[in-house]
Amino acid sequence: MTRAVDLLGPERAGLRRAARLAVVAGLLWLPMAWLAAQALAGMIRGDMPAAWPIAGFAVLWGLQAALTHLADARAQDLALAALGRVRGEVLARAHRQARLPSAGGFASLIGDQLEMLRPFAARFLTVEMRVRVLPLAIVAAAFSVSWVAGLVLLVTGPVIPVFMALIGQAAERVSRAQLHEMGTMSSELAERVAALPDIRLLGTRAVLVAGFDAAAGRLRQRTMRVLGIAFLSSTVLELFAAIGVAMLAIYCGFSLLGVIGFGMWGAPMTPEQGLFLLLLAPEFFQPLRDLATVWHARAAADALALGLEEDARTGAASGEILGTGACMAPLTGVLALRGVMRHGILYPDLEIAPHESVALCGPSGAGKTTLLRLIAGLERPDQGEITLDGHPLDGALADHWRAALGWMPQVPHFLDASLEDNLRMGRGGDLAGALAASAAAPLVAALPRGLAQHLGENGSGVSGGEARRLTLARALHGGARIILADEPTADLDAQTAAQVGSGLVAAHRKGRG
Repeated sequence: MTRAVDLLGPERAGLRRAARLAVVAGLLWLPMAWLAAQALAGMIRGDMPAAWPIAGFAVLWGLQAALTHLADARAQDLALAALGRVRGEVLARAHRQARLPSAGGFASLIGDQLEMLRPFAARFLTVEMRVRVLPLAIVAAAFSVSWVAGLVLLVTGPVIPVFMALIGQAAERVSRAQLHEMGTMSSELAERVAALPDIRLLGTRAVLVAGFDAAAGRLRQRTMRVLGIAFLSSTVLELFAAIGVAMLAIYCGFSLLGVIGFGMWGAPMTPEQGLFLLLLAPEFFQPLRDLATVWHARAAADALALGLEEDARTGAASGEILGTGACMAPLTGVLALRGVMRHGILYPDLEIAPHESVALCGPSGAGKTTLLRLIAGLERPDQGEITLDGHPLDGALADHWRAALGWMPQVPHFLDASLEDNLRMGRGGDLAGALAASAAAPLVAALPRGLAQHLGENGSGVSGGEARRLTLARALHGGARIILADEPTADLDAQTAAQVGSGLVAAHRKGRG
């Protein structure tokens, strides 16, 4: 069982039903080949072909086309459903993670890499079922006519899956390496774009371009290795398929000429029997050809499944955000930390009252940001306990607790939406009061479009201090009863730092913690 099949989940049953339809359509070729042999043999003898073989062939051909179309359409729909579901699961898992993945690598995973699941889902189960059923049925039909013809197919056919399995092991390895290079290159591109101003100021364009060119070269090499293995598998398949068809054609031809007198079950071979065998031979190898075309898709999907498993383990190691993120009634109380440890850092025991003002001091790397994330329920402690009025801060309380919090991050971040949407974040309340309290009202008034202005991800169009004041307004808005501010005045000039500090002190005087 391939790893990627597990990704199909609830769609697997529907895909198997579609595969059964495709198998039935394939089995129809047996009576169709017999009818075609009857009509062609009559033409070879110089007789007018009977109408019933032609009519029967036309009816079966229409039925086969309808079943094939129905199976393919159903498989494509279910493949799209599986892709959407897996993509949603990956996004939901990232949403729950305490530490978000790299933006570039995650975008590559969601966009390009997950797309590799669709061709696998749409075709692999169908091809796998056809390979298991159709060649055996055709071999049985060939044996019913000639034991030599059946033996030829029986000898040449199994060699192909053996070689495909050996090639598949290498294909999975190179596919995994290719996916890794795709994610790495996407991450590097995102980092380079974010650092363009610094790159220009430092004059390091040539060095960074050379590094990116080297990364592109590695990806190109990985891709060519994947394509090379795909061509190798096709070459092996076509070689043995050609040998099998040629051997059967030679046997049938010499048997009809009377040169070969063995291999039949008694009477000499008739034109109907020879044509029937020749029409069966290509269809015997067709499912194996289809297997070759999806073998690379299977290897890529397996590599994707393994990568998703590793990402899930990495996400589990980083921890999950408490709660579901649902909108809840705010809840406050005495927050207590007892024996809390995270990432090897043991934090002091604390008790913080709802309206208390507390400063967390320490050098860079001491764990101040992590402690704020622990208090906010964005991470779980490795050891110890965080309680709210004596109750553990767990998934049941986290959403209520966060509804009372205002978050001011160390690095400002804005969504691709209007400034008003970024400040409100879907909450009602007095936005003008929050802007006044953070000394950001004049800043908004000076923007060309005011609250309708779109800022870049990091606040393009405003200075660092102005972006800090806007994040303070966002933290104050909505009636937040407790504000968690991560180095709110870092890297600011004295005047801007004083404005931000005054806004926080004023909020505290109004009863906010």
